[in-house]
Amino acid sequence: QVQLVESGGGLVQPGGSLRLSCAASGIFFSAYNMGWYRQPSGKQRELVARITNDGGTYYADFVKGRFTISRDNAKNTVYLQMNSLKPEDTAVYYCNADHSALVRNYWGQGTQVTVSS
Repeated sequence: QVQLVESGGGLVQPGGSLRLSCAASGIFFSAYNMGWYRQPSGKQRELVARITNDGGTYYADFVKGRFTISRDNAKNTVYLQMNSLKPEDTAVYYCNADHSALVRNYWGQGTQVTVSS
């Protein structure tokens, strides 16, 4: 059974920081590309950052220079360090695992991030 479990969300003031974690089980983690998506209330889900199985990274323009994605294959965990948070970063953040060759795609349950004073 595949599970992606996010943690680390919460309420933070503008300019603050949070670190999200996503612990994976039931997959050969190191073979998967991992991503963080977010879905603001009433809006579509959007890609925030992605890290490939060989460590390449991609960031959406709206988080470049503020967010950092990383992975620890020994712990089957992907992280999203979020700095200089803005109110518009408020959303449910989802972890995604993708294996293109196997046509496998999995989602976590999401964690709420609220940026407000």
